[in-house]
Parts: sequence; C-alpha cells; structure tokens
Amino acid sequence: MADNDFVPLTPREGAALGDDVYAVLGEAILRGTLRPGDRLRDVELAARLGVSRTPVREALQRLERLGLVEVAANRYTRVTEAHPDAYAHTTEFMTYIAGDAAILGLARATSEQHTDLIEAVDALIARSERNDGMGILGGTTAFYQLLIRATGNHVFITIMREAGLALQRNLQGWTQPDEDVELRTTRYRRLRDAVVARDGRAAESILMEPEPSALALRGRPSLG
Repeated sequence: MADNDFVPLTPREGAALGDDVYAVLGEAILRGTLRPGDRLRDVELAARLGVSRTPVREALQRLERLGLVEVAANRYTRVTEAHPDAYAHTTEFMTYIAGDAAILGLARATSEQHTDLIEAVDALIARSERNDGMGILGGTTAFYQLLIRATGNHVFITIMREAGLALQRNLQGWTQPDEDVELRTTRYRRLRDAVVARDGRAAESILMEPEPSALALRGRPSLG
C-alpha cells in the first residue's frame, strides 16, 4: 500500500464509524488497492483513516467472516486469495437465490416495485439486443437487487446486503459468454411476461434454465 492509498474519514451523521471503515476497506479490496496477501495492521490503518483502532478491528472482523480477510492470531491479518471455485460457486448460489427472490418478490412487490422490475427487464432486453455484455451483467445485478428488496423479508435483505462485498469480488471474473443473441433475448422476453404476470414460479424456472446465459450470471470464469 502506498502512503496515500487512504485518507482520513469524515464521520457521517447517523452512521456507525465501523460501517464507514468496512466500506473503505472492502472497496479497496475490490479495486485491488489491497491485494491478496497484503498485511492489514489495525494501528497503521487507524492512523491513515484518522480513527481509533476499535472501528478498524470491527471492520476487519466483518471482512474475515465474509472470507475477504484471514487472521492468524498473533501472527498476521491479511487479504485472502479468492478460492479457486469462488466464481463458479457464487454464480450457482446467486442463481438459486434469484429464484427464491422471484417467488417471494413478485408475490409481494408493491405497485411501484412491480413497475421497477418490469422496467429492469425491459432494460435487459434492450442491452441483450445490443449484445452489451457489461450492460447485461450490471442490469442483471440490478434486477436481482430489486427482487430481493421486493421480498420485504428483513432477514433475506440484511444477509444479502452484508454478503455483497464477497459476492462482488467473487464475480469479478465474469466474461460475456458466447451465446445466441436472439435466443438470449427471447429468454428475457419470457422473463418479462412472467414478471408482468407476477408469476414467480415461471420466473424461477427461466432463471434456472441450464443453458449458459448472462441472465443467470453464467459465463466462463477467468480466475488467473
């Protein structure tokens, strides 16, 4: 780490300082400012961020629970290497999570949330027609987030929010799969019909289809 990698934090009204430290360190891991194997010393980080050691320790403990940091007592705290199967396991996990969210979310979505979901699928259809790979990935993530919020399930929402950093890192190896544009776009249109009808089971079935598809966040992993 360079000396200017971090700057003192400005406390936000109503926000816990540990949350801010967690966000800064997590973002640094995602950007690669903190690389696998980098040592994390709470005294040093606290000095650079202009905070006490307590919020830094809290943040490191949360990152450890997510697997982004590993701790060997009295030896080191460091950024982890991604697990070799992290990408494949995360795409599989997210596909199943999205299916459950579709069943709950489409049944419970408010009128406003339902409209947002339809618009999110419309955006995916447009991006698929353009074969905009990164746009599809971002749009798929946004659609999943809307589904999860629409469930109204506090436990579901909290767990997925907390896991967000780990999921983002694990999905960084995504590459656009080589697939038939019209076939993929047709699947999005079928998904739209299911969303409009609030048919969670139909939406789940489409999300779970085995063909390689950006819709299910599937692609060829690049974990080198």
